[in-house]
Amino acid sequence: MNYIEPLFRPPSEAESLILQVTNGCSWNRCTFCDMYTASQKSFRATDESAILNQIADIGRYAGNRVKRVFLADGDALVLPTRRLLNIMEAIRTHLPAVHRISSYCLPRNLRKKSVAEMIELHDAGLTLAYVGAESGDDVVLARVHKGETQASTLEALDKLGQAGIKRSVMILNGLGGQIYTRQHAKNSALLVNAAQPEFLATLVVSLPKGERRFRESFPEWEPLSQQGLFEEMAQFLSTLELHRTVFRSDHASNWLILKGTLGADKERLLKQVATAIHQPESANLRPAWARGL
Repeated sequence: MNYIEPLFRPPSEAESLILQVTNGCSWNRCTFCDMYTASQKSFRATDESAILNQIADIGRYAGNRVKRVFLADGDALVLPTRRLLNIMEAIRTHLPAVHRISSYCLPRNLRKKSVAEMIELHDAGLTLAYVGAESGDDVVLARVHKGETQASTLEALDKLGQAGIKRSVMILNGLGGQIYTRQHAKNSALLVNAAQPEFLATLVVSLPKGERRFRESFPEWEPLSQQGLFEEMAQFLSTLELHRTVFRSDHASNWLILKGTLGADKERLLKQVATAIHQPESANLRPAWARGL
């Protein structure tokens, strides 16, 4: 595989074949994100024939060994439905053992796709979409140039759900900073409550390449302390009313590792967070050196 770097994929796609059907991100304006900066790569769709030939080549030497496929880069669902269907037909033909095809998904890229189109994609093999909601608060979303609102994100999540495509939603703990922490936690939980996704994850916002670009659009932002992050998480979890959502807060950026199913494990998770707030020495926190930022 000849990838155009940098290349990213969700942690749960570690064993997946990664097909780079696009390069970069079609939006690429979020000020908190350094995944695909202009200096690294510009967005473009990979030539369709090249992808189809690549799938056929892989099928010749590893056809029955590939079980999962992840469509990269940042938002493969920006591609026309016809092109996506062609790619998934090739996967079915040449990689018959594949039982899951997944992709990142920007909500904006589903606005022109109908539910009927999404059902076609689901029936062709697309079973999981990773949606970086980041926040459910419109003020925070505007400050970080996300290009979405709570309503537009919910519309995309509902469209995926109606098509039978599982949703994995990500929220950024600390994205609202000290000023907006309460509304960020509350409105993010309300977004998730309305969507009832199958999977939910939280990461801690981190800016390893510096804060300049982020602060240009969000000058009032001040980072939360470790305790502030835990308090925001407590409010977020308290506000969640989920029926059956697999929850993970175990990314390398998180101080406190949380795993469970919501709502069954809500009280246990809240107790873990309370321990981290009031007795951090007993909370088995991840040491600073182990946080992969």
